[in-house]
Amino acid sequence: MRSTISIALAVYALSIGAVAAQTPASSTKAASAQLTQKLNAYVGCINRLSERSYESRKRYFSWAAKSGPTGKERIIYGTYTIYDTSDCKKNVEAANAMEPHDADIESAASAYVTAVTALEPLLKEADDYYTQENYKDDKMVKGKALHPRLVAAWDAFTSADKALRSGVDTVNDKRAVERLAAIEASEGHKAHYYVEALMIQAKRLLRTEDADNPDLNAITQALGEYEGTVKAAEEASGKDGDVKLGSIFIDNAKSFLTTSKQLMRRLRDKTPYSSGNRMMLDAGSGWMVEGSPERLMRDYNQLIDSYNRGSQI
Repeated sequence: MRSTISIALAVYALSIGAVAAQTPASSTKAASAQLTQKLNAYVGCINRLSERSYESRKRYFSWAAKSGPTGKERIIYGTYTIYDTSDCKKNVEAANAMEPHDADIESAASAYVTAVTALEPLLKEADDYYTQENYKDDKMVKGKALHPRLVAAWDAFTSADKALRSGVDTVNDKRAVERLAAIEASEGHKAHYYVEALMIQAKRLLRTEDADNPDLNAITQALGEYEGTVKAAEEASGKDGDVKLGSIFIDNAKSFLTTSKQLMRRLRDKTPYSSGNRMMLDAGSGWMVEGSPERLMRDYNQLIDSYNRGSQI
């Protein structure tokens, strides 16, 4: 499952993106604000560069064999370039110099910069070679030489990207739990509490269905918890003078629940994709397929977007 959803996780970077909206209560607001600024620098790199980096690899291997190009391919697409990496490098260096320091995530961010800045010029070199069809002049000699360099650069980037995402997730998870505890202590179980709990459980549910080997029992448990919190949020909304939750947020929460159930059933019942479904998945339109990882990611990102925009109230 993860091999399918990992490309979509490039989109998930924007889900991490509005860390400012999820800042937990802290002994010092200044320290919390600085941590948010650090995380936003790291997330900014992911948002701008990761998806395109994965897409460059996907495009290349859509026509080239795993062993590399031969020059005898019926169609040669080349690859994609990525955006300029200089801002990412500058922002990470500035963020790493800021308090509060965290050696693990700062190291992961530096490794990400190293990997993505190495990938940028290599993709430009490959793009020039294939766009100008120079393989017609040298019988794919350079294309064959570029192949192991591209594979190594993509592998290094993938490893660095996963490590940085994991680091950001770890920090954000801790902050979200702290924030929820503070809300519970000060407000009790009201709409605000259920919104924050719902966001934590949505991420947990996504991860269970995004596992390398999805565990149906874990998925079922996560689904039950999330569904219960969605219902509790609706019931608390506007009750006894409590804040009224926005319809867009509730609709997005329910859409994510529906798709999560559809994917769970597909996994449970071992339901294969139809030929039409596979065509849409291969064409990058997997979000149109019910019960697909791409649809799940689309709905999750819409939920995050509505939360970040304040649509929950």
